Amino acid sequence: MKWTEFLIPTTKETPADAVVPSHQLMLRAGLIRQVVAGAYTYLPLGYRSLRKVEAIVREEMNRAGGIELHMPAMHPIEWWEETGRVEAMGDVLIRLGSASPDDWRSRTVLGPTHEEPVTEIVRAYINSYKQLPVTLYQIQTKFRGEARPKSGVLRTREFLMKDAYSFHLTKEGPGGLDETYDRMYAAYCSIFGRCGLPYVAVEADSGAIGGDASHEFMATTDAGEDLLVQSEDGAYAANLERAEVSPLADPANGTNAALAEVATPKLTTIDEVSAFLKCKPEQMIKTIIFEAEGKPLVALVRGDHEVNEAKLARAAGVSKVTAAGPDVIQKLTGADVGFSGPVGLDARIIADQAVTVMYDAVTGANKTDHHLTGVNRDRDFTITESADIRTAVAGDCSPTGSPLTFKKCIEIGHVFKLGTKYSDAMKATCLDPNGKPQSFIMGCYGIGLNRIMAAVIESFHDESGICWPMAIAPFEVVICALDVRVDEVMALSGQLHDDLAAGGVDVLLDDRDQRPGFKFKDAELIGFPVRATVGKRGLADGIVEIQSRRTGEVQKVAPDQAVATIKEMVESARLAERTDGS
Repeated sequence: MKWTEFLIPTTKETPADAVVPSHQLMLRAGLIRQVVAGAYTYLPLGYRSLRKVEAIVREEMNRAGGIELHMPAMHPIEWWEETGRVEAMGDVLIRLGSASPDDWRSRTVLGPTHEEPVTEIVRAYINSYKQLPVTLYQIQTKFRGEARPKSGVLRTREFLMKDAYSFHLTKEGPGGLDETYDRMYAAYCSIFGRCGLPYVAVEADSGAIGGDASHEFMATTDAGEDLLVQSEDGAYAANLERAEVSPLADPANGTNAALAEVATPKLTTIDEVSAFLKCKPEQMIKTIIFEAEGKPLVALVRGDHEVNEAKLARAAGVSKVTAAGPDVIQKLTGADVGFSGPVGLDARIIADQAVTVMYDAVTGANKTDHHLTGVNRDRDFTITESADIRTAVAGDCSPTGSPLTFKKCIEIGHVFKLGTKYSDAMKATCLDPNGKPQSFIMGCYGIGLNRIMAAVIESFHDESGICWPMAIAPFEVVICALDVRVDEVMALSGQLHDDLAAGGVDVLLDDRDQRPGFKFKDAELIGFPVRATVGKRGLADGIVEIQSRRTGEVQKVAPDQAVATIKEMVESARLAERTDGS
């Protein structure tokens, strides 16, 4: 392939609205072009990389026993109503919409994920346990109503996703969900490893997808919006929603102070009250009122901690909790927002473990403009349910006892054990060995292909541009012909190109009539792993210069050794750049 016959619109200027490195470099290197907020065209170079990622994903999914199909992006909303996810997904679910309720558009959505359509397929065609297990997957465009798309292809409204769904009769044993889940987990490790992407697999919360177990695959980067929580000893990792903390020790240092009511007019926040009463936030009990399944649910956390809603929902045994409104709080406590407390409160209360080791605390009095001091459990209120329901913070330790660290990260893949959530809702069953109908046990496995590209660039770039891993670089090698009007230069450059291509190397010939520095800067910006330079001065000395983009190492070899040297570099890099995660 010749540069002059390809479309590579590089630019020196960094777009003003591009903040993270991957967004800046993908635009500058001519990989993508924004169409509207949250939607991008993949230009020829970018599309080549995307297709290489796609090929790796497809190979590993097929190797793991997946069967590829292709489902439509448009779904009838009735399927989503069957599973109750119209409300759960909220504005993320994009509806086509129509002024007329009888118009098909008013009953159609664009799929952010495909649990409903794939369950409908299996409901229609699989009726016996003898047809199980089966894993179906696709590589398909998804649509999500992101309120604030940003960071280039990291957060978009339209993106390419590999989503797989497995169906089983049992959870354990041969052919069970656990077996396929482990196989998909291993396939994901192979995918990210082959892409050369450093990753971490962590325990995760299932969110709106549902299910009883899940893992996320994370790539650490300052551009990430999620937080990866790891123990210093490396024995524990989770995302922030899931991260567990080691129980705090009981200091047993209470003075059994008398319970007292104190006027705190118009002081509703932890900072305001602690400053007024001259106590520390960690000496206060924060009382947060939620609603779950139509009933009030009260969560107690220390004043310097925050309620983790995902943990709270798991502890309460409900699918979702939502913050209660002022009317609900007023009815339950008899006070305005900001003055709630556990003393005398008639509701289901779940206390965070840290609250169970507090003495002489301060909390709301369930009376507007008043708080209580000297609050002690057992004497003043009873804790009947406690759990880890707070978000981990600096200073916490993991369940192994090792201190926790926090890093920004990007989610690049997610695997779920769904159980029967969707098959129950959609009445998808098959006959078991006893001839009785049983709901399918399901697993779900998703990878964002666009995010892999962006995460790789976030992980591998420098001040000059991208440093692609060999496996997903748009071209593995670029040949820079420096003197295009010199016949000997073009003849050798063309011969190197043809010999490398014939040998299975993905190669681009830069045959533009431009200055050497201009060509080198473009090659560094785009990030071709290997650059071979052919010029009249080098030929006069009997050499071709070969440089590694990642290491900067330069070799000067005879022209008849150039092809063998480059092929060896390519093969070595293909192996060396593979990662094993952590």
